[in-house]
Amino acid sequence: MNTNSYTKKEKILRRIWGMLPSLFLAFLIVIVLVNASRIKTESERIKAEKLASMHKERPSVNVVTLDINHLPVRDSLDLPAQVEAWVDLKVSAEVQGKVREMLVTEGQHIKKGDLIAVIDTRDYENELASARAEYLLAEKNHTRTKDLFEEKLVTKAQYDSDLSRFENLKASLRNAELRLERCHIRAPITGIINRLDAKVGMHLNVQDPVAVILDISRVKVCSGIPESDVDDVRRLEHFDIALTALDKTVRGRKYFLSRSPESLAHIYKLEIVVDNPGGDILPGMFARVNIIKKEVKDGIAVPLYSVISRGDEKFVLVENSGAAHARPVETGILDGWKVQVTKGLSVNDHVIVVGHRGLDEGQKVNVIRRISKPEELSN
Repeated sequence: MNTNSYTKKEKILRRIWGMLPSLFLAFLIVIVLVNASRIKTESERIKAEKLASMHKERPSVNVVTLDINHLPVRDSLDLPAQVEAWVDLKVSAEVQGKVREMLVTEGQHIKKGDLIAVIDTRDYENELASARAEYLLAEKNHTRTKDLFEEKLVTKAQYDSDLSRFENLKASLRNAELRLERCHIRAPITGIINRLDAKVGMHLNVQDPVAVILDISRVKVCSGIPESDVDDVRRLEHFDIALTALDKTVRGRKYFLSRSPESLAHIYKLEIVVDNPGGDILPGMFARVNIIKKEVKDGIAVPLYSVISRGDEKFVLVENSGAAHARPVETGILDGWKVQVTKGLSVNDHVIVVGHRGLDEGQKVNVIRRISKPEELSN
């Protein structure tokens, strides 16, 4: 075999073997490039499909809209309160003695001056008789002494002494008359006997309780006003009061607003007077006072939850031609679960109040109900 021929073949084989790694690498690169091209094409296809789906019309959403109209909007407080009697008077004994007679019963309506009870008068009648006898004697002596003094038959000192005794006995007589009069305990005001403490046969000392009289021809409704609201309440004169037990609302006028807080919580006492001619409003009843601090009679208001906040911006969704559109708004008074809209809405706008969450700008909506007042949402 030719050595040169062998050597030439060997060189060719060696060269081929030496090129194999480069060829393999080039093959891998070609494969990677082909796959990358396929991936890019697939990605573009998916992206195109997504864009196409986004441009498809989304299904319409069922909503409820509120037709905007002018209505009153109030900044108000609703505070707990309690009814108190206009006068709660404790009648006490002014003299001591045994109760001889009781002339009223609990719950009875009495007038000023009516007799409530009588204390045994015998001791005071005897005292009055004695005081009257001494007074009459002193009066006669004073008359004689005066005549003698005018004739200068007695000294000025004697006359003054006799006059002093006469005046003292006159005062004693008046006191005896007053004590006898006080045995007859009379009503100092017109009202209702709420409680009787005295009983027939009971011995009373001075200041012992006899009865409690209530004047409820008008009543006081008392409530606590927070410090932050005192200035607003100070300018008001009339208030609406809801009486839960009677299931009715009455009108009252301001009687008194305390000038200092009633407690460490800085609560100021407000007293409201309410006429009560029928006497159906009773002391101790619970009430709620509606205090209107500010009122806009021709305002625009929407449910608070219909206002969407994003950052510092607020907006509502308005239905127009079957689609939802965002409308920036500015808000004012908070009236319960409603909020005043001071800017951004006008009469006859249709604000979406149900189904607005998740709606996009321009999305189609299907109005299934229209309301004219926010309160209709609860019906």
